[in-house]
Amino acid sequence: MSTIRNHVQLIGNVGQEPTITNLESGKKVARFSLATNEYYKDSKGEKQTDTNWHTVVAWGKTAEIVEKFVEKGKELGITGKLKTRTYTTDDGNQRYVTEVVADEILLLGSKSDK
Repeated sequence: MSTIRNHVQLIGNVGQEPTITNLESGKKVARFSLATNEYYKDSKGEKQTDTNWHTVVAWGKTAEIVEKFVEKGKELGITGKLKTRTYTTDDGNQRYVTEVVADEILLLGSKSDK
């Protein structure tokens, strides 16, 4: 049962080129946005799309895969977990950020492949 606690699976398209950061410790981190779409019919029977944006963070070997193979528009499958962190802005306001920390990334294709 512990394997399904805080478990996220998403399939979507990358929103912009990933940002890769090499840390002083030698670790690599990749950040990018992922758009997921849900489709439904409105009260008039017309097809509608609801798009959600997710911030994805990948570390280590997973970040290296992102650096080599992931680009804007690419369709990905991601498994990972949700992580929420807080920080205080320069003007003293507290902010909350929820990110998907990717454990695995599956390269599915790109928009142009469809």
